[in-house]
Amino acid sequence: MLAFVKNHFYRLKTVLKHLINRYGWPIICGILLALVLLQYQQQLKQSSGHIINSFSSAVEKAMPSVVNIYTQRMVSTPTYSQPINPMFQRFFKPRIAPTTNRIKGSLGSGVIVSSDGYILTNHHVINRADKVKVELADGRSRLATVVGFDEPTDLAVIKIDISDASPLLFGNPSDVKIGDIVLAIGNPYGIGQTVTQGIVSATGRHGLHINTYEKYIQTDAAINSGNSGGALINSQGDLIGINSSLYSQNGGSSGIGFAIPVDIASYVLDSIVLKGRVIRGWLGVVVEDITPSLAETFALENLNGLVLTDIKPNSPAETAGLQIGDIITHIDGTAIVDGNMSMHSIAQTPPGQKINLRVLHQGAEKSFLVEIGQRPEKNIGRVNVIN
Repeated sequence: MLAFVKNHFYRLKTVLKHLINRYGWPIICGILLALVLLQYQQQLKQSSGHIINSFSSAVEKAMPSVVNIYTQRMVSTPTYSQPINPMFQRFFKPRIAPTTNRIKGSLGSGVIVSSDGYILTNHHVINRADKVKVELADGRSRLATVVGFDEPTDLAVIKIDISDASPLLFGNPSDVKIGDIVLAIGNPYGIGQTVTQGIVSATGRHGLHINTYEKYIQTDAAINSGNSGGALINSQGDLIGINSSLYSQNGGSSGIGFAIPVDIASYVLDSIVLKGRVIRGWLGVVVEDITPSLAETFALENLNGLVLTDIKPNSPAETAGLQIGDIITHIDGTAIVDGNMSMHSIAQTPPGQKINLRVLHQGAEKSFLVEIGQRPEKNIGRVNVIN
């Protein structure tokens, strides 16, 4: 038996030696390449299996940065004695009804954005609060101060006294695509930190009349009461949005939630922390996107542009000579593709800076150099108002 094995081993060795001598390096390279491809395929399968089966690494990365927010405010409630019959009210002097004070509580979520305790949340979470308490993921609690807020975007910045907070990394807003997996982290109904999963259903959603400035990420990840101000993260655990609102007919999640994208949140955060408030550029016009019917009315071949439907008195637009009915086609040489995005770019232009508008004016193309003004603080309108 041993002689048989030795004989076959010798014959195999002879055949291999003959093949190597005849074909040489091509065989060796082919075997090595096959081994490399096999190893790469195995790693790819393992990596794909991890992405599909679990998002635990993304959650572990983001959860320490999401906080629970509890607010309290004092409200006065009138207490009435037995009502007077309306027929006899004219015989009695008007009376001021006595009031009783009570504490009203509400809850929400927030996202830590710096190690020294700055937190992003929604304005409606802390609006009119007398006391704001923050509970960290590790169980610690701190009272918070309101640094500032921006009602047109429903964002606010609060701060807690801490030096070892875990800030969440901001993702790249341009990388967010419809169909991406997303995770919403927050404190729904006050039950504690909760993660829900969904996809990006739409981007740049506006015209909802929820806020003045809208460019929402729409998601079907469950967002319920208490999730407001929490984090919407991608599958890598990076922040891509601040959960803000939901569409519901009964108050519960219906698969239509909205998050404020991280580029708007970052702009508001920097403005509040560095300047104390958000200062926006203002052109002073009301616009409408070009529709097929408007294009037919104006005999336009290009459907991209904004029609001026109103111009505010003494506004930068009026000063520059723009007129109602003019059509803006380019801003600083860039063609208008998305009217809402163009409005956001003007709002984020510093007052005093000049921009070049290419306009169809009285049937002819003309350029206007416009110096952007500062948006009046009380001039809060719909999203289609450039202010």
